[in-house]
Amino acid sequence: MDTGENREWWEKLELSELENLRLKQEIKTLRLVRENIVEVERELGRLSNSERWGNQAVYLMQIPGVGIIVTVTILSAIGDIQRFESPKKLVGYAGLGAGVHDSGQKHREKGITKFGRKELRWALVEAAWQAIRSNPRWRTEYDELCKRKHQNQAIVAIARKLLVTLWYLLNRQEAYNRSSDEDLAYKMLTWAWHIDKTALHSMTNQQFAKYGLMRLRKGEHLTRIVKGGLPRRIASKEEVLALKPDLQPPQ
Repeated sequence: MDTGENREWWEKLELSELENLRLKQEIKTLRLVRENIVEVERELGRLSNSERWGNQAVYLMQIPGVGIIVTVTILSAIGDIQRFESPKKLVGYAGLGAGVHDSGQKHREKGITKFGRKELRWALVEAAWQAIRSNPRWRTEYDELCKRKHQNQAIVAIARKLLVTLWYLLNRQEAYNRSSDEDLAYKMLTWAWHIDKTALHSMTNQQFAKYGLMRLRKGEHLTRIVKGGLPRRIASKEEVLALKPDLQPPQ
């Protein structure tokens, strides 16, 4: 049901009084749900660039398949990455580690343990599906896994690899080396598009994209990219330094 362009069609239907009442109530409910979704998305966007999570979110948002909802879900579930001394510890915390059936001297893998944070597993599996749809490298890796695993097992394996990747990115605070400067710039730009203007802290979308690149120490001289068949401007380093002088390297 659509309360927008299809509204007139619904209103022209010949319905009984009870059916008409039910229709009106469902339209009101749908509107309220949509308003709530918009409000939640606005708040998540603000949190992704907040003082609490913004410095960590920049490292997650660069990963293919990872968006604002997944980023905030992961960061809220993990907390301080320093709590996990190795990727293996984080994988175990997420419940994405493989269990093992013991039978004498033989060992046979079974499904994931599913212990740990359920919402963290959900976020990583969602990111994995998005990654294989949008990124050729992750798609190739998934296809290779599917040659010897069920597709559900393969996507869990991708989710596990993404989790290991983010452990290294957060700990080392570095750029995702499997993406080009242009890819990273576009990811930062799409992040800005989904943040409420007030949460951009007086930056334009183009300035925010360059700000993200500078924090990742990438694309220093990049001011233009072509994505989706369209040229897109990225702010210059000088523009961002005028707003964020703390990014200026010491003399």
